[in-house]
Amino acid sequence: MEDVLAARERLRDEVYYTPCARSEMLSKLTGQQVYLKLENLQMTGSFKERGALNRLALLTKEEAGRGVVAASAGNHAQGVAYHATRRGVRSIIVMPLATPLVKVTATKDFGAEVVLHGANYDEACAEATRLCESEGMVFLHPFDDAAVMAGQGTIGLEMMEQIAGLEAVIVPIGGGGLIGGIACAIKETNPEVRVIGVQTARLPSMVEAIAAGAPVTLEASTTIADGIAVRRAGAITFPVVEKYVDEIVTVDEDEIASAILVLLEREKTLAEGAGAAALSALLQGKTSLANRRGVKVGVLVCGGNIDVTLLARIIERGLVQDGRMILLRIHLLDKPGALAELTRLIARHRVNIVNTLYNRAYYGVNLGDTAIDITMETRGREQVAELLTALTEAGYRHSRVE
Repeated sequence: MEDVLAARERLRDEVYYTPCARSEMLSKLTGQQVYLKLENLQMTGSFKERGALNRLALLTKEEAGRGVVAASAGNHAQGVAYHATRRGVRSIIVMPLATPLVKVTATKDFGAEVVLHGANYDEACAEATRLCESEGMVFLHPFDDAAVMAGQGTIGLEMMEQIAGLEAVIVPIGGGGLIGGIACAIKETNPEVRVIGVQTARLPSMVEAIAAGAPVTLEASTTIADGIAVRRAGAITFPVVEKYVDEIVTVDEDEIASAILVLLEREKTLAEGAGAAALSALLQGKTSLANRRGVKVGVLVCGGNIDVTLLARIIERGLVQDGRMILLRIHLLDKPGALAELTRLIARHRVNIVNTLYNRAYYGVNLGDTAIDITMETRGREQVAELLTALTEAGYRHSRVE
C-alpha cells in the first residue's frame, strides 16, 4: 500500500484523473449500479502509462542516461514512449509483428524507436532482453514489476474516492499487474470491496496459475483482446492476485465483441478488446454479482487503442451475435419476378437488404431453381423470427448461414 501511495504522489498532475461516472443505461441492463472508470481517455489511450511513468520516475540518473527497452503489444509501449520522451530518456520498444498498425504508429509518434519482432509477446520480449544486453539499456517489464504494479494501483485509489459506498470492482487481467495493483489498493483500504478479475477464455493464464498454485505457460492463441493476451502470469504479480482477488472469470470472443458494441452504441465510448472485457463479464452474468441486485460496481474500461479495420469486423460480428445482422440462403424458382416477390416479402417486414449473391450450381440447387444468399440488417432476434416464419409460410426453403 505504501508503494501505491508513493506512486500516486509521483503521478499527481502527470496522468489524467479519469472520470468514473454512473451509467444509467448499463445499470438498467445489468440490474446493478454501474460506474465506468474510463482509462481509455488517458493521453496514450490506456492505463499503462501509470505504471510506465512510476517505473521511469524511479530510474537513477545513470539508468536514465542509458535509456530503456520495453516489449509490448502496444499500450505499455505507448506509455513508455510518451513519458520517456517527456523525461528526455531514449526508448526502444519491441512489438510483435501482428501488433495493430494504430499502436505501432502511435508508439513511433510518441518518440520511441520501434522494432517489430516475433509472432507474439514472448518472442518480442526475448528480443527486448537481447537488446538490453547488447545496448546496455534498462528493461521495463509491462506487468511483472513492483513499481509498474504500484502505478496501476493508483486507479484503485481513485475509484474508492469517486464511488461512495463502492461494493465491487471488475478488472481485466493479462499478466496481473493492473488487477494486482488495484486489488492491493482497494483491499488495504476496505477489505469488504469485492475484487473480480476477467480474462479471455483463449488465454486464461491467471486462472490456470491459481489452479496450479504457480504461474504456468499456456499455448499461444489469438484473441481480439490482444492487450490481455498473456501466456504466463507474472511471478511478482501472481502472489498479489492470489492474496487479494476474490474471483476470476473468463469471457469468449463474441461476448467481448458484444461489449465493445454496447459501449460504442450506448455509452459513446470506444474500447479495445481488453478494455471491454470487464463489462463483458458483467453483461453476460459471468460473475458472482449475477446473484445480487443493486450492487455498486466499478467497471474498468482499461484501453481504447483499437485498429479501425478490426473495429469494423468487431462491429459486424457483434451485430451478428445480437441478431441484428443475418445471412440467409433462400431457394426460389429461377423465373422472372421470383426475386421481386421475395424482396417484397422482406420489405413488408421492414428488414433491410445489405448484400445478395445468386448461385445456380451449388448448395444442392435443383435445375430450374436458384439459391440466393441475402445479408440483411434487422432490429433484433424478434424481427428475425418473424421474417423466418413468414418465409416458411410463403413456401420458401431457407437456412441460416453461420
